[in-house]
Amino acid sequence: MSTAPQPSAVPQPPTQPEAIRAVLAQVAPHLLADFDRDRAASTARARAEVSAVPLRAFTEAWAVEVAIARHPEIAARLHALEVRAGEVTDLGEARDIAGEISRIRSAAAVEAGLRTAGGAAR
Repeated sequence: MSTAPQPSAVPQPPTQPEAIRAVLAQVAPHLLADFDRDRAASTARARAEVSAVPLRAFTEAWAVEVAIARHPEIAARLHALEVRAGEVTDLGEARDIAGEISRIRSAAAVEAGLRTAGGAAR
């Protein structure tokens, strides 16, 4: 299966928490509680560390999740791979699964504008 996403009816939001949350509410409302919980934890950590790094990491991670969720077929494939990863006992199959998960997440990071197609961070 190709990890290149097909055009989605819902555009990728800017990498800003409120924009990400708004799109998440459209494409994967079941993830909103996790988003809100992660946001609160990241905000508390940023305050405790007096650093923007936890908030940046939170925003980038959820931008990738939205990029995946905007493509239901890719989200379903990723979920199936993650379930299988928890069951597999063959090392070769585990490597194949990990590789495909990595390719899906890398493609989503590119779509979210966090990486270039060559893999470099922006």
